[in-house]
Amino acid sequence: MRPSRSGRAIKVPGLCLLVMAALLTACAGSPNHAPVEERKPPPRGAASRPAGGDSGAAVLRPAEPGKAQPGADNADKPGYYTVKPGDTLIRIALDNGQNWRDVQRWSNLENPHVIEVGQVLRVAPPVAEPVVVAGGAAVVKPVPASGRVESRPLDAPREATAASAPASSPATATSTTGAPAAAAASAPPAAAKAQAREGDEAVAWMWPASGPVVAPFDEGRNKGLAVGGKAGDPVLAAADGRVVYAGSGLRGYGNLVIVKHNATYLSAYAHNQVLLVKDEQVVRRGQKIAEMGSSDAERVQLHFEIRRLGVPVDPLRLLPAR
Repeated sequence: MRPSRSGRAIKVPGLCLLVMAALLTACAGSPNHAPVEERKPPPRGAASRPAGGDSGAAVLRPAEPGKAQPGADNADKPGYYTVKPGDTLIRIALDNGQNWRDVQRWSNLENPHVIEVGQVLRVAPPVAEPVVVAGGAAVVKPVPASGRVESRPLDAPREATAASAPASSPATATSTTGAPAAAAASAPPAAAKAQAREGDEAVAWMWPASGPVVAPFDEGRNKGLAVGGKAGDPVLAAADGRVVYAGSGLRGYGNLVIVKHNATYLSAYAHNQVLLVKDEQVVRRGQKIAEMGSSDAERVQLHFEIRRLGVPVDPLRLLPAR
């Protein structure tokens, strides 16, 4: 019972009182917003490939507290790289001038689409180890097959990698350092940083597109040239080589093609609207490999990079004068 303005008592049903009390209690517990549902993170190992399934793309998993990451013994050694937040296998390979498949093989990654913060990857090919034998003579001990860097003509078929072998195969057994067991046994303690080989500087470069340069190389802000044009303009291979990546798994590059020309140089072609080549395809200088577009860019353009041992260089220093 409660009084009305006229002084008469008004009967309020008991059920209404209970409803009002429940509403007041709920409002007191959450004055500004509705209750939030707590979502549990997916279990470890449930990570999947990114949308689109681009080869070489990677899901980055945080490191487990107190867990020693694979290859931790090689951290900070020449020829090795420690995975950081935001890394992908494609970017790590690009920044070190390598094919991501080689990085996968050298690092004995069972799943190239999952890497972990703190994990140590091998980003330089294993090298032959000099061995001193009786009498003081030095001979070169060959690198085991599981770690041998490929040296083959562009037209030769690619050999099967260790990653394609069954996990139980002896060829893919891992050592405590995260490298293939056989390679770890014979490789030197500190792998030498990749160096330019004799003859690798003699690359016959050509312009990958006919449009004007709309943004020059800037070591701090722009790792290549931006070449203008219209959607659908041809994008050409700037030199003979082999496609080591074709996809959209590298943020900021859109539809991307990366071509490795030799042990020293690779080139990258970004923001395309259509890709006309695939991974491992041999391409020739002047071959159409893509069509210009604006994927992951504000305008139609070709972002073109040349990297020497993974380090971006000004393409104008190598391209012929127009």
